[in-house]
Amino acid sequence: MAERTRTGAGRATGRRGSGTGKATSGRPATTRRAAAGAADTVTSRARDVTHPERTVVKDPPPQPDYPRWRVEPGTPVRLADIDPDESEHYQRKKDVADELKRHRDRISDLQARLYGEQKRSLLIVLQAMDTGGKDGTIKGVFAGVNPQGCQVWSFKAPSSEEAAHDFLWRYHQKAPSKGMIHIFNRSHYEDVLIVRVKDLVPEDVWRPRYEAINQFEYALTTDGVTVLKFFLHISRDEQKRRLESRLEDPDKRWKFSSNDLKERAYWDDYQAAFEDAVNRCSTPYAPWYVVPANRKWYRNLVVARTIADSLEALDPSFPAAEKGLDKVEIPD
Repeated sequence: MAERTRTGAGRATGRRGSGTGKATSGRPATTRRAAAGAADTVTSRARDVTHPERTVVKDPPPQPDYPRWRVEPGTPVRLADIDPDESEHYQRKKDVADELKRHRDRISDLQARLYGEQKRSLLIVLQAMDTGGKDGTIKGVFAGVNPQGCQVWSFKAPSSEEAAHDFLWRYHQKAPSKGMIHIFNRSHYEDVLIVRVKDLVPEDVWRPRYEAINQFEYALTTDGVTVLKFFLHISRDEQKRRLESRLEDPDKRWKFSSNDLKERAYWDDYQAAFEDAVNRCSTPYAPWYVVPANRKWYRNLVVARTIADSLEALDPSFPAAEKGLDKVEIPD
């Protein structure tokens, strides 16, 4: 998103150039060089997957142009500058139906290979304002994917046991094992979002968490987990329409809560919190995408193409078959 308007130097403060979030002062020079070299290697390998258009797109830019929505480290974005109604040249849901199905099929095929390979995994993080479309994105993008190799985790208020541990404890337990795709419906970012907006913990507690999150995602990356993060960006007016739709439709009314109106009153505060989280925690190895999401079909297309291309860049493959199988005969 290099073409986006910068927010000023204040947004970029505290960001390290490597994005690893690892302090090196006080170490011997040889140790620092070795650590920096290892970090560069991890970041370089991850970038091949987190910037898949470089290797899998024959005639760039891709359609849809998902790199346009990626937040590049050092190039802060302002959410107010991104139009939630944007849909490029696509005009209607039926314009994307065939294309969306093609990318779903790609995800299904590549997920099967990833599961068979059992060497690497994928973590998808979805964040949004209320009614932003996290559930709809999961249904719209992962339809047809084998549930044996894909799991969704939704994070609500922490239990007493979870609250007794460090804030990342419960999320680390749900990180994907090798061969799996895990989807976080809300995530570890809640601990720099709602806790900040609602003043649940002091600023000197939540502010260092940006760095802890970067280190957490870096550790996942070093263990073969590709991390992709999507902020589904809707407008305040669109949220109002979606809340009204829930009230008007008896089959959707169960989704409405009076608490939705209380949360809506914090709109500006949440926007500021999301903007800081996206800018401080979009790294070369775990990028954020700010996806215009007023048009649900465009949102699904962008997310599906991004994931499909990223999986293709991973290039998972089925393990080699046992030798001599061409001579095996199945007895009667």
